[in-house]
Amino acid sequence: LPASIKIHLKMEWVNPGGSIKDRTALSIIQAAIAAGNLLRGQTLIDATSGNTGIAYAMLGAALEIPVMLVVPGSASEERKRTLAAYGAHVVYSDPYEGSDGAIRLVRDLITDTDSNYFYADQYNNQANAVAHYTTTGPEIWDQISGALTHFVAALGTTGTLMGAGRYFRHRGTVELIGVQPAEAFHGIEGLKHLPTAIVPGIFDSSLPDRIEGVDTEEAFDAARTLARIEGYFVGSSTGANLAAAARIGSDLAREGEAGRIVAVGCDGGSRYLSTGLWELD
Repeated sequence: LPASIKIHLKMEWVNPGGSIKDRTALSIIQAAIAAGNLLRGQTLIDATSGNTGIAYAMLGAALEIPVMLVVPGSASEERKRTLAAYGAHVVYSDPYEGSDGAIRLVRDLITDTDSNYFYADQYNNQANAVAHYTTTGPEIWDQISGALTHFVAALGTTGTLMGAGRYFRHRGTVELIGVQPAEAFHGIEGLKHLPTAIVPGIFDSSLPDRIEGVDTEEAFDAARTLARIEGYFVGSSTGANLAAAARIGSDLAREGEAGRIVAVGCDGGSRYLSTGLWELD
């Protein structure tokens, strides 16, 4: 890419729980405690593809909050072992149904009148997006000195794009790009193919300027290349964001335009060592 186009990576894997979902979980827990919705003795329960669950489990251990999670059976072995290390109680849903299967199962496990549980409901909880409006967005804006032209975020719960995207809308002209798997059946853990998935309640389809579809192998290749060329060890969702960012950069270069693109580095690569991402020849 020409010097007029810069791609920046927001390194969220350095959070204490290892992913951007630390922000989500903390915001949800703080809001629930403040509102009196999460009381001492109650168990926090939610569906998660892994990273938010790890963040819940970490914070639950620190705050003495019992945590029960419904996780797709297809989650990486590293994620499963991390959840066990933090002491979370985990129920596994159908591995072939992904995060949607976990959502359906957690809804079957509890009722609205069950006072023993606080259902965090990250896919429909506005505290998810608030986390990124109040932290992720301002941090990026300050770190890039307001020179941002494009923001690229993968779509799982969609909280990152919804929260940070709204912040950028209020600060200047920034193109907002969501990233989803190109097909319904994919290997990018944590991401949703929105046309065929349960769409999160917090998702506002009018906010993104466009949504880029990324193939699994394209995401994997970007993550592997980043490790070998730049020395950053990332997961497949980060690879998807980088692949989309590189595509945007190439389009800008072809049109002779400048750009400062920020892509979200969702988590690190060590959570995927047992997956196809790092099955290399």
